[in-house]
Amino acid sequence: MIPDAVRAVQARTKLVPDVAIILGTGLGALADEVTVETRIPYGEIPGFPLSTVESHAGQLLVGTLAGRRVAAMQGRFHRYEGYSLEQIAFPVRVLRRLGARTLVVSNACGGMHPLWSPGDLMLIADHINLLGDNPLVGPNDDTLGPRFPDMSQPYDAVLRALARDVALAHGIPLREGVYVAVAGPNLETRAEYRMLRALGADVVGMSTVPEVIAAVHLGMRVLGVSIITDQCLPDALAPASVEQIIAVARAAEPRLTALIRGVLERLN
Repeated sequence: MIPDAVRAVQARTKLVPDVAIILGTGLGALADEVTVETRIPYGEIPGFPLSTVESHAGQLLVGTLAGRRVAAMQGRFHRYEGYSLEQIAFPVRVLRRLGARTLVVSNACGGMHPLWSPGDLMLIADHINLLGDNPLVGPNDDTLGPRFPDMSQPYDAVLRALARDVALAHGIPLREGVYVAVAGPNLETRAEYRMLRALGADVVGMSTVPEVIAAVHLGMRVLGVSIITDQCLPDALAPASVEQIIAVARAAEPRLTALIRGVLERLN
C-alpha cells in the first residue's frame, strides 16, 4: 500500500520533501505560509484515511517553506474517529518514503501545569502513550525499521535546542514538558486530570504519539510543539467547548508559525 500512495503523490509532483509537517486542530492556517506546488486531497492518495474533524482540511500540500522542501498534512487522524493506530501512522511512512527525514508535529492540548496558560506554546520533551495501542503492533516490516525501536529520546534534542533559540530570538514564550495521549473523544474528568498529572504529564491530547512512534521507528528526527488551549486544573475546572479550543489555537498560531519557520531556516 505504501508504494501505491508514493506513486500517487509522485504522479502529481516531482518535488522531494526534506521535512514532513502535521498540522493539528485549529492549526491549518500554517499551511498558508507554504509556497504550494500541488495540493492533493487525502481521498486521492491510496491508503490515506479521511479527516472527519472540524478544522482539519484533509489535504497534503507539497511545496516550500522557509527555503525547505516540505510536505504538509493539513489535517490529521485520530483514534476516536475509528481509525487504527496503524492507519494513523500510515501517512508518516509514506512521507518518509517520499524523502522526508524530519517530522514536525503540532497539536492543540489541555494544560495541566498550574503555572501555564491557554495560548502558551509547549515544546514536547517526551510523551506518555495511554491510547491503549501502538502502531507497531503486528508483524514488523524490517524495511521500515527495527522490531524494538529505542524510545529514550523520541523528540530530537538538537531540534528542541533550535526551537528554544528561535523562541528566544523572537520573544516567544516557550514551555517544555510531557504530552500524554488519550483516546478521547470526551474531555477528561477531574479525577482523570489528577491521575494524568500524577503520572508526570504537563499537557493532554488525543493525537501525535502514534505518528511520533512511527517516525522514530523509521529513523526520522522529530520536533513536536503543542498549543495549550484550555486549563485543566481539577480544583478549578470550567467546561470547555471545541469552539473555544479552536479559537485559542488560531490566536496562538502566528507564534507557532514563527517558531516553525525559524527552526526550518536554521536546519542544517
